Amino acid sequence: MAVPGDPPDGTPEGIGGGDEEFRSDEYRSVVFDEDFVRAARLQEFSAQERMGEHARAVRSRSMWSGGSSRPRTSTPGRGARQGMLLVLLIAVAFAVAVYMGLSNPALPPATGRAEPLTSTVVPLAPSTAVPGGRPVDLYAKSPAADYRVGAAGINLPGARRTHHFTEGQVVTALSIAKDYLVQSSLDPDVLAGAATRPVRVLLDPDQTDQFDRSMTTPSGDGRHAVTGWLVRFDPGTAVVADTRVRVSGTLAIDEVSADVLEVITDHTFVYAVRPATGSPAAADGASLFTVRRELKLRFDREDLTARRAELVTAYVMAGPQDCSTDPAEGFRPVLAGAGPATVGPAASDPYASGTPRRTAGLCGVLAPPTPAGEAPVSPAP
Repeated sequence: MAVPGDPPDGTPEGIGGGDEEFRSDEYRSVVFDEDFVRAARLQEFSAQERMGEHARAVRSRSMWSGGSSRPRTSTPGRGARQGMLLVLLIAVAFAVAVYMGLSNPALPPATGRAEPLTSTVVPLAPSTAVPGGRPVDLYAKSPAADYRVGAAGINLPGARRTHHFTEGQVVTALSIAKDYLVQSSLDPDVLAGAATRPVRVLLDPDQTDQFDRSMTTPSGDGRHAVTGWLVRFDPGTAVVADTRVRVSGTLAIDEVSADVLEVITDHTFVYAVRPATGSPAAADGASLFTVRRELKLRFDREDLTARRAELVTAYVMAGPQDCSTDPAEGFRPVLAGAGPATVGPAASDPYASGTPRRTAGLCGVLAPPTPAGEAPVSPAP
């Protein structure tokens, strides 16, 4: 009778029949003892474990168990704790995102719509016959003899940070203001009335409708004068005879609120012009035309990022002009050799430093220009 552990077909021939001979070391290596079989059995979770963790009813031995045959016991509530940890991480990430958004000066909330432009354009009538000659000679005998040429005459002041704006943001506001002055006062196509886009692209979008209406249907109503936005000569009256416009003036910046910077520009531009129908080669056909522009520009943080400006006010004096003409559409200079047809109530000197004298009416008298190196003549009281 076979005993447990005997081969199925009995003891092979040539091998001793004793138990000790059969259970030799060589043959024992392929026999599974009871301990091995018992350890290899699948283990089931208890009913309590399955209800608490919703785990699989049967678990296999994992490589992470370190080779131990002892099952890992699940802790009730572990999923709930993981969920709470996930919610906490999301809340912390959201709080960090909100803090970074509020602390980033480049991404502030909108500060509202830009104000419409309010402009005043005052023609200055000549008090004597307008001198004529070559541009270089006219400049040399005028107060503009020491002015710089073009954009070089628009100097930026030293920039310092304000309470709510960095030094870089202050520099940006000043440079945008300079760009506006260059495009609106010195661009040859803008001066001739052939282009407006170089100025338009520098304006806040809230002001573009007002700007477009001013260009298409100009009016002297204080809101829609072309010459409130830019310098333009009536192409039927005069053209620029020398592109080397003489410029002098100042820029000043101030923080008017936690979200707004304001730049005040005050510059005198002196142009050499000639009759639109005359010969460009005429040696003595030019005359000088002076424009004094005082602009107030504002910049919120969005404007600084987009490199644009809000033109709030413009006070402009320009001459020599006839006071009977409306300068809203474009300047019509009184040219070389001509005298005034009408005169205004008070003299105004566009070359005088400091705040320009604002006339009580809509016309002034152009004070006689003082040659460079001489004391200026004060305007009449």
